[in-house]
Amino acid sequence: MRYLGRRLFFYLLTALVAITLNFLIPRLMPGNPAEILISREKGRVTPQELHALELQFGVTTHLSLLAQYFRYWQNLLHGDLGNSITYFPEPVIDVIRSSLPWTVMLIGVATVISFGIGTLLGILAGWRRGSFLDSLMPVTTFFSSVPYFWFALLAVLLLAQEVHLFPAAGTYAIGITQGFTSTFLVSAAYHAVLPALTIIVSSLAGWLLGMRNMMITTMSEDYVTVAEAKGLTDRRVMLSYAARNALLPNIAGFAMSLGFVVSGALLVEIVFSYPGIGYALYQAVTNEDYPLMQGIFLVITLAVLLANLLADTCYVFLDPR
Repeated sequence: MRYLGRRLFFYLLTALVAITLNFLIPRLMPGNPAEILISREKGRVTPQELHALELQFGVTTHLSLLAQYFRYWQNLLHGDLGNSITYFPEPVIDVIRSSLPWTVMLIGVATVISFGIGTLLGILAGWRRGSFLDSLMPVTTFFSSVPYFWFALLAVLLLAQEVHLFPAAGTYAIGITQGFTSTFLVSAAYHAVLPALTIIVSSLAGWLLGMRNMMITTMSEDYVTVAEAKGLTDRRVMLSYAARNALLPNIAGFAMSLGFVVSGALLVEIVFSYPGIGYALYQAVTNEDYPLMQGIFLVITLAVLLANLLADTCYVFLDPR
């Protein structure tokens, strides 16, 4: 518990620094969201109208930097991240709230499936070196070297345009009302198969190769030799002794991957017209939407810290030391 307490303190301190940087960086940039919106629309406004827009965007340049910092924390604790320029006048928190579930369901599920399959195949490949599983290494490595967007375009061409097995774009069929109904959920899952497949195939090799190499290293350890000398079954030695210790580096990588799930797979979402957080970030960068970028970066940072804290918690139960 002392270890978890130290880690929790470290992550809270890191979160405080990240939030402070998230406050400072936009204020070091020239202009403010209201001026950017006016310049983009190429309209002439009076000082009173500009001041009204600045109030809508939460611009507080008339206050001292310290006062602005406390105001930022006050708004943050109330869930107020300002208004988006791209989706004006929609609040940033609403844009993130509408985009994040699509990304978490698509990228999150694909990451879990890829991690599970890759880790299991890596355990078997490391345990039985020289078997047919070793022949999977060149194939999976080839797919992992292919860029996401190219593989996604190829999948659309072959499986959507030629075979018509899956839809080429979108999140659910036209005419279906969004909600927790079986019709909507089935349609959403069907539309997510193709983008999820590209992510799984492209990322499978990393988990497989990493786990296989760690299994080979772990199997040379003394405690594995002692377990075999005791006459324990191969399954128990493989899972309880070798795989349990070899899994630790993969757990750290998995935690980082889960943390970055909220950032989305930008190119995949663009290819499949998937309205995830990655596509929202792309729109924010294109339109110089600093409030939306600021909100998305904050969510990504907190998600990565939370994922690493969960990984440290898993280490307590998995690491025999």
